[in-house]
Amino acid sequence: MSAQQGRVVLTGLGVVSSIGLGVTEFLAGLRAGRSGAKPISVFETSGYSHSTGCEVTGFDPDRWIDNLPLGQLGRATQFSVAAARMALQDAGLDPQRLREQRGLISIGTTDGESYDLDQLVEADIGLGAEKMDPEAARRVPAGRLSVAIAQELGLSDVEAVTVPTACAAGNYAIGYGFDAVSSGEADFAFCGGADAMCRKTFTGFYRLGTIAPHRCQPFDIDRKGILTGEGAGVLVLERLESAVARGAHIYAEVLGYGLNCDAYHQVAPNQASVARCMERALENSGVAPEQVDLISAHGTGTKANDVTEVGAIRQVFGGVPPRTVSMKSMLGHSMGAASALGAIGCALAIDNRFVPPTINHVTPDPACDVDCVPNQAIEADLKVVQNNGLAFGGNNAVVLFGRYDGADTEEKEQALC
Repeated sequence: MSAQQGRVVLTGLGVVSSIGLGVTEFLAGLRAGRSGAKPISVFETSGYSHSTGCEVTGFDPDRWIDNLPLGQLGRATQFSVAAARMALQDAGLDPQRLREQRGLISIGTTDGESYDLDQLVEADIGLGAEKMDPEAARRVPAGRLSVAIAQELGLSDVEAVTVPTACAAGNYAIGYGFDAVSSGEADFAFCGGADAMCRKTFTGFYRLGTIAPHRCQPFDIDRKGILTGEGAGVLVLERLESAVARGAHIYAEVLGYGLNCDAYHQVAPNQASVARCMERALENSGVAPEQVDLISAHGTGTKANDVTEVGAIRQVFGGVPPRTVSMKSMLGHSMGAASALGAIGCALAIDNRFVPPTINHVTPDPACDVDCVPNQAIEADLKVVQNNGLAFGGNNAVVLFGRYDGADTEEKEQALC
């Protein structure tokens, strides 16, 4: 980190997930190894031989969204806005104070509002274009995922961007927020990812033969693929001195990140490229491989992804890599929200000194030779945690988080001035 850059910390977390709404429920779900798997109900699944997913249930947007008409917000945007409101409250921030500062909102996604696109296409094919719902058409632009947060919170001096780098998009968004806050271009950032389940994405993975019938089993020799999921994760980033000055709870420090795009294949990951992305993240963070205590893997539960990712991890970390877990075993694959929810899980693991489990693990695969912390969470004193996000087209993003144990004397004195 250069002399001009400031330290960036996480002070607020917002979660919409299949294992819990809000940070308290989400933490309890991670500790318990809760599964979000259930029959899909948000779209018609007749004709599929299996239709299990990790759907968000019990979500009441009225509880979290105060200033925008719900009919103008698609399901993913509702998730995004609700998670941002949760993160704001969790951080203890005053919206009026934020309106006097410069900010950034960066939200990653895979599908945007593809749930609405599903409905529009169905109406077009079945009834004709004139029967398409104009309100649904207005909800479709993916930019709504970030802009709606600014509108809901009344923030005008902000840059609002939606990052469409698929399953690594949450980490991309966090990296963008880290740069903006660290450099002083923004005083705060709301970063993360959001996606809603849709028939298009489920069908695409189904046709590829990568949807598991009942459960997601990363690193297990009998793993059969992903479970599609949904949700949103939003993190509040601010400078360390700002957080200390206002007495905020600091979950973790963002140490740095790495990005690359190898364009190797539309859907197959490339081991050398994934390894290089992890190396870049370590270099950017000033962290040696042996200092990493835990890796939150992309860990989809497909044959190719798990073998490739573990190969890259061992290439970077050597014969005894850090514990490597997959939260997707609980959450399913929430697409653009996946690495954002993973990042929140990393921050909670650091703050609460535990390692979330990889559930549904029965028989280890020798080709995935890592300690995946099977089925039961364990207590652990974590200082540095790595969060992996790998996406179609070779879009890779890795973020590192570290424990913050308290400001040093000089920082405290500056904060009190």
